[in-house]
Amino acid sequence: MMTTSLYGSLVPFFLLTALMMAPVSESRKSFREIVSISGGDRVESEGTQWAVLVAGSNGYENYRHQADVCHAYQILKANGLKDENIIVFMYDDIANNENNPTKGIIINKPDGHDVYNGVPKDYTGDATTAANLYAVLVGNKAALSGGSGKVLNSGPNDYVFFYYADHGSTGLMSMPVGDDIYANDLMKVLKQMHQAKKYLNMVIYIEACESGSMLQGLLPKDMGIYATTAANTEESSYAYYCPGDSTDDDPSKYDTCLGDLYSIAWMEDSDAHDLGKETLQKQYLTVKKRTNLSHVMQYGNTALSKAVLSTYMGRRSKKVASIPLDELSSSNSRAVLQRDADLVFFRRQVQKAKGSTKSVEAQKRLDEQITHRSHLDRSIKQIVNHLFGGSNVASMLTTVRPGDQPVVDDWDCLKTFVRLTSNIVDA
Repeated sequence: MMTTSLYGSLVPFFLLTALMMAPVSESRKSFREIVSISGGDRVESEGTQWAVLVAGSNGYENYRHQADVCHAYQILKANGLKDENIIVFMYDDIANNENNPTKGIIINKPDGHDVYNGVPKDYTGDATTAANLYAVLVGNKAALSGGSGKVLNSGPNDYVFFYYADHGSTGLMSMPVGDDIYANDLMKVLKQMHQAKKYLNMVIYIEACESGSMLQGLLPKDMGIYATTAANTEESSYAYYCPGDSTDDDPSKYDTCLGDLYSIAWMEDSDAHDLGKETLQKQYLTVKKRTNLSHVMQYGNTALSKAVLSTYMGRRSKKVASIPLDELSSSNSRAVLQRDADLVFFRRQVQKAKGSTKSVEAQKRLDEQITHRSHLDRSIKQIVNHLFGGSNVASMLTTVRPGDQPVVDDWDCLKTFVRLTSNIVDA
């Protein structure tokens, strides 16, 4: 597969030669073809479009992540992608959860329509693992454990869209079951896909805290991949369409955040526009403007952002009225730090349980959440204090590498640290 940068050492020479030797009309065609191969123009081949959608959490308090993924599926389906080419990871414990006031229905905004209907149940429950995700991406059916068995059967002329929504931290993203997704492991998988010619070009959207750390200094520009993230390497992303902490102030029946700010921004933008007329770059700028509480970032081959959204999200033309950005936001919208969004649910449960037999249990669950967080914070500070001394604790916990450097050099050390910390907290 050719994904050489347009500014490679020999490409400008070949482009100039092609323009000089061909008639005007043919020279323009040659230029567009060459640029298209390099990922610098919106011209697309008729390769198959594939999508992998991943919700990395479970539990009703994390409702929003599965709602995001279901909404993403509906966008792709409405624009012409076939179910056989869409692979979905979601734990699937939300639609029929006892806390869901509308059983069998998932919404992604207040008073929104059902986004759950028709979503493929490819990898649910115990099959929602990082190992299965890696196997799906590289097309290795033999490495799967559970699930539908569907994998990316894409080839060198195909387009792949990968979307992930969940919690994250520096250098990692969560999965409902088993190990986390670490940035170096994800990069190894992407490089395997590139070497195996599993795509012509690929687009990645990541909704998670510190999501920029999954790609910064790691994703090369010559792999035919363009990516955007909800946050940079050192900040939280935000849950969205959240109810208030108190049921007295906000009578919302869902008691949980319905979406995530970055995800809602790109999906509502996609809902509102013809994907054949809007470029990835235009959507990036729109999402960046609306996601005003974190820094939306872009990585990889940014020349690919000149392609229209329909290159990856479905070629079926759709006539829609352009909706001004300000009208996409709901008056009921509220954004909450991703890590605090689950507390919204537990606090509202306490409010609703007042005066009932469930009051003690609801308060216990909230207290457990707060105690767990406090214990984790103390444990991390003690570890850093032991390693580096008390005077450096604050700076060591908040300082990350600037620029294009990866946030971690020794990934095995990071994995060991995360596992040991988890054991300490669970003890």
